[in-house]
Amino acid sequence: MEENVKTQKGGWRSNKWIRAAIPALLLHCSIGTVYCWSIFSQEIADYIGFSKGATEWAFSFAIFFLGMSAAFLGNVVEKDIHKSSLIAAICFALGMAGTGFFIYYGGQHQGSPLALIGIYVSYGFIMGIGLGTGYLSPVKTLMLWFEDKKGLATGLAVAGFGAAKAIASPIMQALLNGLGEGAIYKMFFLLAGVYFVMMFVGHLLLKKPDGWHEPQKKGEGQSMLAVIKTKPISNYIGIWLMFYINITCGLALISQEKMIVKCIGLAGMVGIISTISAIFNAGGRLGFSAWADCMKDRNTVYKMIFVLSIVFTGLVIITGGIKNGEGNVVLMILVLGLIFVVNAGYGGGFSNVPTLLSDHYGMGNISAIHGLTLSAWAFAGLTGNQMATWIVNTFGSPDQIEHALADGTVEMIEVNPTGYQCVLYATVVLYILALIICLVLVKPTDKALEAKKAKAGS
Repeated sequence: MEENVKTQKGGWRSNKWIRAAIPALLLHCSIGTVYCWSIFSQEIADYIGFSKGATEWAFSFAIFFLGMSAAFLGNVVEKDIHKSSLIAAICFALGMAGTGFFIYYGGQHQGSPLALIGIYVSYGFIMGIGLGTGYLSPVKTLMLWFEDKKGLATGLAVAGFGAAKAIASPIMQALLNGLGEGAIYKMFFLLAGVYFVMMFVGHLLLKKPDGWHEPQKKGEGQSMLAVIKTKPISNYIGIWLMFYINITCGLALISQEKMIVKCIGLAGMVGIISTISAIFNAGGRLGFSAWADCMKDRNTVYKMIFVLSIVFTGLVIITGGIKNGEGNVVLMILVLGLIFVVNAGYGGGFSNVPTLLSDHYGMGNISAIHGLTLSAWAFAGLTGNQMATWIVNTFGSPDQIEHALADGTVEMIEVNPTGYQCVLYATVVLYILALIICLVLVKPTDKALEAKKAKAGS
């Protein structure tokens, strides 16, 4: 491995944990709270006088602009991580504060289109720019500081993004319960300040290693497209497609997760299971990427993710686990296993993308290429949830099930077991397609080919 870092003795200024790992966690644990939207989306809808469906588009726009800003601002991140991390801190905090303002305005003017559009712009567009630049900014820096453990380093940061929901959810719920009248917009103002401080500290600490220079090989002096063309273009298309499919399938199942859990008779455990699935999501980000450091070809991780997802999805389809799970412990465990496996694979897919790209295309233009690849996340953010919602609304019919509350009363919950099962038919087909792409289009890395030749020659 070419050594790009001149070691520097002592001091926090040359400590990889202080200059890379901690700032990455500060940035990713802040922006990862975008996934807390489901906690307060109904409250926002009620407060401003719109349907929950209308407000849900704010989250879809946030994910879309996350991917698109990463794609279009990847070169900014490549050239200056300090500028990009500052943009991230300002845009994320400004977007949160703007969302709080338009929620307040909507409370004063119920049903105002301006309030809804303002939330779309603030939470979707402005915060989306902060999400995209904040997600990208620490990744290359981490890989430079942790050259021999790139997967572990990027997995640690991206795990922070995944774990942010589990950490922030109870805090947000406590704020909503404790801030009194207008708690929903007050929470956004308060969190805008907290997250700006966290991200700004991360921005100040983030730094590339002293003495690092662009490698005198793949990527130097070339455009992003020229670097991608150093391998067959089908190789990059394959990486983009399998990343897109993994996110689409993950979002399709995760968006229906709570209703599926209720459907199999575990309505009282929705919160606990949601927390456990978030842990699997974060664990998959760290575990799969750290494991990949030991592999000759990181693409093996994606093969494992797709095979596991196909097996568990297929078992739940064959057994009718969602429809027949209530009262059947084995089927309950099988359905929960599917939820946890998909969450882990969904997270692992994110953390392995930058290191897989660096293995194929080198470090010279990795931020820009990674940013372009995150456009897959943008489109999956618009298609995953919507695909699942359309399937559930089109197939099967709503059914009423009883759920005993803590006070001894019973509430009726509307579910659609057939619809949820049909979502699995769509995802298993997509997972099979992703596995084929993984095997056929994505070529072995140079490291894997060299290892194969050495083994054949021994």
